[in-house]
Amino acid sequence: MRAVIICGGTITDYRYIKAQIKDGDLIICADSGYDHAVNMGIKASIVVGDFDSISTIPADIQTIQYPARKDQTDSEIAVEYARKMGVKDFLLIAATGTRLDHTLTNILLLKDCLAHGENALIVEEHNKIMITDSMMHLQESAGSIVSLIPLSKCHGVTTENLEYPLQDATLYMGKGRGVSNIMTDNNACVSVRSGSLLIIIAKD
Repeated sequence: MRAVIICGGTITDYRYIKAQIKDGDLIICADSGYDHAVNMGIKASIVVGDFDSISTIPADIQTIQYPARKDQTDSEIAVEYARKMGVKDFLLIAATGTRLDHTLTNILLLKDCLAHGENALIVEEHNKIMITDSMMHLQESAGSIVSLIPLSKCHGVTTENLEYPLQDATLYMGKGRGVSNIMTDNNACVSVRSGSLLIIIAKD
């Protein structure tokens, strides 16, 4: 089972985002993520959070309200709820937007999922975002932009089917060597021997 976490960030193309959701997904709305679910015509399984930004608290869907003064974001609460249900596969949508603090926290939430041995992905209209500390297979159209951004010093970075190949390379946090590579095939692979590597498949 996959959990789709609908956060409270920005969605500009509801049709595209809705197409990412599959039958059988567990739909968890984090606070105002419920507003996005309503706009997409998606039935939520549960709504969690402190409800400080949701338009209307639903009466016909299970809700769990938390205090406004808390140590976790609503997105974290949603992921933790799914984790307790045994979910190991996560898709986060509306996880980015104008609040850079929430955007960065949601992106780094992928690292927490990785530490728990889970698969986690953020999808929005211009980017697919993931983190690996081992190997990641990428299936996208040839010509897609792929950026590799180290979250620590990354040793042994090797790529396959990217225009600017890396072979047992070291990427340093704060340096842009891995930004704006290009897939030369519909399938590519990125591996890292040590360190955490943020992978972004981007489009303008």
